[in-house]
Amino acid sequence: MGNSSELFKVKTLTEAIDSLKPYVLSFYERSETISLADSLGRILIQDIPATCAVPHFRKSTMDGMAVRAADTFGASESMPALVQCYGEVRMGEAPKELLKPGTGILMPTGGMLPEGADAVVMVERLEHFGEELYGVTKAVAPGENLIDIGEDLTVGEVILTQFTRIRAQEMGLLASFGQINVPVLPRFRVGILSTGDEIIPPEQEPLPGQSRDINGYTLLGQALASGAEAHHYGIVKDDLEALRTMLKRMLKENDIILLSGGSSVGSRDLSAQIIGELGQPGLLFHGLALKPGKPTIGGVVDGKLIFGLPGHPASAMVVFDAIVRPWLDGSALHPQVDPLPTGQLTQNLYSGSGREEFVRVRLTQGEAGWLLEPIRGKSGLIRTMVLADAIVHIRLDTDGVEAGKEVSFRLLR
Repeated sequence: MGNSSELFKVKTLTEAIDSLKPYVLSFYERSETISLADSLGRILIQDIPATCAVPHFRKSTMDGMAVRAADTFGASESMPALVQCYGEVRMGEAPKELLKPGTGILMPTGGMLPEGADAVVMVERLEHFGEELYGVTKAVAPGENLIDIGEDLTVGEVILTQFTRIRAQEMGLLASFGQINVPVLPRFRVGILSTGDEIIPPEQEPLPGQSRDINGYTLLGQALASGAEAHHYGIVKDDLEALRTMLKRMLKENDIILLSGGSSVGSRDLSAQIIGELGQPGLLFHGLALKPGKPTIGGVVDGKLIFGLPGHPASAMVVFDAIVRPWLDGSALHPQVDPLPTGQLTQNLYSGSGREEFVRVRLTQGEAGWLLEPIRGKSGLIRTMVLADAIVHIRLDTDGVEAGKEVSFRLLR
């Protein structure tokens, strides 16, 4: 294949994602139906319309009396409006009769208003004059202290769009109109392999020149936190045949493969060579304009994504967040509309390196919001990620950001 480094110039993050896109669209056409109880964190595969109005009856938001608002106009402490009360609505009951002018009915919070009632007087604004006679000491406007039919949802309204990640509140919304089976994207299967002659399992005592496998576990955690089914396949030495055998197995069992490279150039070139030989279209980029993360490689083999991530632990985590996670949560195809939180930088950040930069920051609460304190330290140090709460993305066209400037950040889950 020759020297792969000559064939590939370093790509920007956007170019790298765009080069992978055509090969993975079929991932997002898959669907499975799961029970609502199991849906937390899963990604909806289609728009969900409301099948009924919520609420489907006019509902009080106060303890008080359902009335016709017009009967209370002009009421005051000194001149209460008089209302004839005929009974009480209990929770879960539907009042049977139309509310006539000049009358009211007592009502618990969440109770159903009778036909004809268009407001609720809160209990503090009622005076009981004995028998069925009540005085209203403050006028109510039509629609006051109630939720109208369909105020939360109207029939046919799209309430959740395709690729929404289901949180607890979406579970409640689906429950509110009886959607107990939910169509979702199947979980991505992610296989993780650590490579390099110097990498040993965590349970072993490292000799001089050896390092315990950190990346296998950080990447496993990140993949699981992104909702994937993830499996750590252990460690393979820098050996062409051993690596090829393991990759063939992983290609059969996974949608996305993450190789965490030994930090040597030889190790990276070996991975690049094998990705190029295993199937079509092979290697698509060899190096990214990222800081940290320049040595990242990536490609597609027969519809499966393969990434070779840097050996430095902090770099590998940053690169995962930048180029792997967007496939797992669908945001590579459908940018999430949730706005990112923002905060103010406590120090100047210089970039201008010709690369997109991902800066680790610690969050502290300032008087006017979050303060973002950059964490200095080399990308080989896992501690810099442990100290970090979030990542600030400095884009290619920015030379840097001054202290005090408001910037958005992504929380490290």
